Amino acid sequence: MKKEKVLEELIVLFWLFILGSVIGHIFEMIVVLFQKGYFETRQGLLYGPFIPVYGAGIVIYYLILKNIKTENKVKIYLITMVLGGLTEYLFSYIQEKVFGTISWDYSYLRFNLNGRTSLLHCTYWGIGGVLYAKFIYPLIDKLREHSEKDIVQTITAIMVIFIVFDVLISWIATYRQTERKNDIPPKNRIDVFLDEHYPDEYIDSIFANKKDV
Repeated sequence: MKKEKVLEELIVLFWLFILGSVIGHIFEMIVVLFQKGYFETRQGLLYGPFIPVYGAGIVIYYLILKNIKTENKVKIYLITMVLGGLTEYLFSYIQEKVFGTISWDYSYLRFNLNGRTSLLHCTYWGIGGVLYAKFIYPLIDKLREHSEKDIVQTITAIMVIFIVFDVLISWIATYRQTERKNDIPPKNRIDVFLDEHYPDEYIDSIFANKKDV
């Protein structure tokens, strides 16, 4: 594959990830509004309206469905239902094992899998897959057409740097919070910086639905 095609594909994947992450954030805020009657932040990263599990989900939609090449809505629904559930389960598992926390627990629902996903939420993923196939997938060719433009590549590069920073600082700040809860003192200047600029109160205000396990 030529370098231009590789770059084009990476740009498409990146912006799909961003789009999915933002849509997921909006969706979660709407769900909370209906459930609790007020808005509550459901960010997955410290900076910006992003929830990476949804971004990863839409990227997986793209990678799988473009190879299957089917317009059968039932097939799309069933495939993305399973893919979404697996993605949700994997993210929950990694979060618990690395940080000792979870951001969702579906144990109260029937037909759940270790509380990490459930038949109901897999249904949501399936519906999302059908909507993706109908409304988002047709727009990807237009994104490819614009990916060759210098301004698009420049904006993408800036956003990649920002997202990488956002993921890294979210990861290490949350990991340091786990260490604090285990009474582990700062070991270096980075830990001291994290303790000063990302205290428990700040992190908990961003990740309002995060719970210790």
